[in-house]
Amino acid sequence: MLSIAGAGAGGIATATKLAKAGFDVTVVEQHDFVGGRCSLIRHDGYRFDQGPSLFLMPELFEEAFEDIGTSMSAEGVQLLKCEPNYRVWFPDNDCFELSTDIVKMKHQIEAHEGKDGFHRFLAFMQESGKHYELSVKHVLRKNFSSYVSILRPDFFATIFDMHPFESIYGRITRYFKSDKMRRVFTFASMYLGMNPYEAPATYSLLQYTEIAHGIAYPVGGFQTVLQALADVGKRMGVKYLFNSPVNSVILSKDQKTVEGVKLENGKELRADLVVMNADLVYAYNNLLPPSKYARSLKTRAASCSSISFFWSFDTVIDELDVHNIFLADQYSESFDAIFKKHSLPEDPSFYINVPSRIDKTAAPAGKDAVVVLVPIGHLLENQSDVKDWDALVANTRNLIFDTIETRTGARNLRQRLLHEDVNTPVTWREKFNLDRGAILGLSHSFFNVLCWRPKTKHDDIKGLYFVGASTHPGTGVPVCLAGGKIVSEQIINDWMPERRTRTVLSTQLLGPLVLLISLLLVWYNLGQSGSHWQRRFAVASA
Repeated sequence: MLSIAGAGAGGIATATKLAKAGFDVTVVEQHDFVGGRCSLIRHDGYRFDQGPSLFLMPELFEEAFEDIGTSMSAEGVQLLKCEPNYRVWFPDNDCFELSTDIVKMKHQIEAHEGKDGFHRFLAFMQESGKHYELSVKHVLRKNFSSYVSILRPDFFATIFDMHPFESIYGRITRYFKSDKMRRVFTFASMYLGMNPYEAPATYSLLQYTEIAHGIAYPVGGFQTVLQALADVGKRMGVKYLFNSPVNSVILSKDQKTVEGVKLENGKELRADLVVMNADLVYAYNNLLPPSKYARSLKTRAASCSSISFFWSFDTVIDELDVHNIFLADQYSESFDAIFKKHSLPEDPSFYINVPSRIDKTAAPAGKDAVVVLVPIGHLLENQSDVKDWDALVANTRNLIFDTIETRTGARNLRQRLLHEDVNTPVTWREKFNLDRGAILGLSHSFFNVLCWRPKTKHDDIKGLYFVGASTHPGTGVPVCLAGGKIVSEQIINDWMPERRTRTVLSTQLLGPLVLLISLLLVWYNLGQSGSHWQRRFAVASA
């Protein structure tokens, strides 16, 4: 018997794959729906994606279905191509359309970068494509269960090709000269809840998949993809218990072996294995016995949070496309406010999704459903008690309306608004048990990923595993699906001796070597940073 706590993307993928392997799987979920943050809000004929709305990295979605002997199309998932990918609006009312149409991209880039700008863009695409391919092959399809994992020859030989010790923004300056294009090709780091001036350059893979693979939108909302995956699991015998929040993980008397989960209603589900798909930091601190490691997780760098508006309009806002990004005038300062001051910038960048622009089922005819996501710093201790969230939401709402109308020419938005739902960092924390209200889990800085990220298997409790945004390989629906495959294969390897693979490397012998290599990596990183600032000083002096 195997219990999975949480029906998010990683939990669903794990459940389905393990059911196919022959495990008896039960998924317990605190809500009455699958998907976790990747879920829907409905109101009077309007539908909103509460979490992700950008369908990226399609091969990972396809692989999740292929691994269980089916496909998205066979399960009724219909994808609509977004063209353009999205519109980027600048403070001077200029607009740039990111697109898979290379001719369109060429004309726009050359307008900002000059005639050689397109060639530099192609060079950027070649590098970001390499980041994508190497990351998928060596990170998203492999586990990093110990420090020894980083020494795999195939991975270690490619690590510097992924440029993890340079920031996305720093790397992009090699390819684009204009401030606008540098902003256009760095904002996607916010998909990971990270500052582009600090996020490893590896994550330019996001810009690559947007342009090379395009952006799609699932008919019926993003949750339909995960619902389809869950339905396949049900056919294989997976049982889902909804409205069943977990109170604690049941352990043996010596607290060395998992024995199941206890629900808040007092019911106990006995199990030989437990996979935790709840927020990992929350799970360690609330569902397991207190520990020094659990407390340390609360001090780790976390992703940002958001104020998210879900708006029902009585009209179609033609000036907005499916996906829109409005960039702050003070771009760098806005990220400092989010990630250093843990606050809302005075002039924030923000994202708008209009699902009804591409999927008419998202709103009544002649009307629009609009989602606005405004990044804000995650919660600090007791911050929810001292912030006037109502005032902050009201001010943010007015700022968003003013910005849209000023930059796009849309008018009378306040008067056309019929209904509003709002999520704040406090909402995210309370609704989904997200530590600090961080919507994308722990940060993805270099020493917070790979073998340094919380493991998919508990070190001391036999039979306890983890999947989701804050464990390996990281956040985002496609990445969590990949994580589901990784932890499923780990469980099969651990519990089906006939399929077990041999461990070749000795952690006792290689542990000190990994420590040495880690120190060398830090030294290299500091050296690169020093060189960067020396170059900047030289330029400034000149």
